[in-house]
Amino acid sequence: MLDVSQIFENNKRWVAEKLSGDPEYFEKLSKGQSPDVLYIGCSDSRATAEDLMGMQPGEVFVHRNIANLVVSTDNNLNAVVQYAVEQLKVKFIVVCGHYECGGVKAAMNPTDMGQLNSWLQTLRDVYRLHEEELNVIEDPQKRYDKLVELNVLEQCYNVIKIDHVQRSLSKTGYPKILGWVFDVRTGKLIDLGLDMEQEFEKIRYIYDLYLLDGPL
Repeated sequence: MLDVSQIFENNKRWVAEKLSGDPEYFEKLSKGQSPDVLYIGCSDSRATAEDLMGMQPGEVFVHRNIANLVVSTDNNLNAVVQYAVEQLKVKFIVVCGHYECGGVKAAMNPTDMGQLNSWLQTLRDVYRLHEEELNVIEDPQKRYDKLVELNVLEQCYNVIKIDHVQRSLSKTGYPKILGWVFDVRTGKLIDLGLDMEQEFEKIRYIYDLYLLDGPL
């Protein structure tokens, strides 16, 4: 069992380490943040945002939830996106899934999970949308991995659907939407190479709120 007091000892060492490298580190940190990236990831304790990207405090604005979902009715998520886009003016929104995601496995093996049922419904919808592609994959591990990747794609779509994002895109061409996967089995961060400008063109006539003429 964790000794909570050890956390504060760890914090003391962390503070000392930061100050040894830069005596004004926390003074500078207190003056504000100007991250270029909004990271939307999974709450899984193995998939920490700054660590896996090698970024420092102040460099990434972070939102995490179970299975890195972008749900249109999630006020928390929408507030984060609005603040990141309109106030912080981030240049990139990253949706990052990870292999061995418990939410993905739960979505492919439906059982009654109480409060989680309604949350995982979004992920089960992703499974339904890509059912034919997924069900021909015989290896269960590869099937899970593929759903992780497809879920990232669908959540990137959901990011572009958000009005705050579209409004900014229509005016500035930013933020760019990126889809990544963290492989917990190797520690590698994988860029799925999604071209969300091209992807959105396929459904633009349905979701574009501003009839944009410029590139997304």
